Amino acid sequence: MERPANADSEAAPSMARTSLLRELPATPRGLRTRTALIDAGRKVFERLGYLDTRLVDITQEANCSSGTFYTYFAGKEEIFAAILEHAQEDMMHPGMEHVVGEDDPASIIEASNRAYFEAYKRNAKLMGLLEQVANIDPEFSKLRQLRSDAFIRRNARSIASLQRRGLADPDLDPMLASRALSGMVSRLAFAYFVIGDGHVDGEPKPVDDLVYTVTRLWVNALRLPTKP
Repeated sequence: MERPANADSEAAPSMARTSLLRELPATPRGLRTRTALIDAGRKVFERLGYLDTRLVDITQEANCSSGTFYTYFAGKEEIFAAILEHAQEDMMHPGMEHVVGEDDPASIIEASNRAYFEAYKRNAKLMGLLEQVANIDPEFSKLRQLRSDAFIRRNARSIASLQRRGLADPDLDPMLASRALSGMVSRLAFAYFVIGDGHVDGEPKPVDDLVYTVTRLWVNALRLPTKP
């Protein structure tokens, strides 16, 4: 769920264990085969869960031999890392864009929230899988938290900038505000897309309702001006 980062923004760390990944194949055919295995692996992990997935399930999904699999990956941990490396840029955008000039802060927050929810919807099954893996793998949980913290710091810098310009409540701690508001959005997305399958408290809700609600809460919490 990536959007262009600010020039002064830190790079978001990878959720994948990059130390497990080997160099990409040198030939177009090798790249196609590796990509096909990654696509198959993602489908199987999302369908069966991380613990119940076997390598034979992945090779059957990819219609290839175990020998072909081991040409590109050493095992389940490595292909999972490759899946994350391949998919993560579409899974989590870095947050609110920097507000400059005559930009309307409320409109930018709304656009950022919409981009987040739309990307979460595209990757809902994978996001559910990541929650599962984070509960059983402390190292992955740490990597995931580091990435989340980078986005929270980016939002905090945007809030601080709004405060310096007299547009946001000056009494708020930017980091605490960012952590609270960002956490609200991410947990709502998980509850809506992963647990609720498009429902809130058992009732179907359009994504527009989510976007409106979280944007209104952001704007009200920061006491931002809104256009008439």
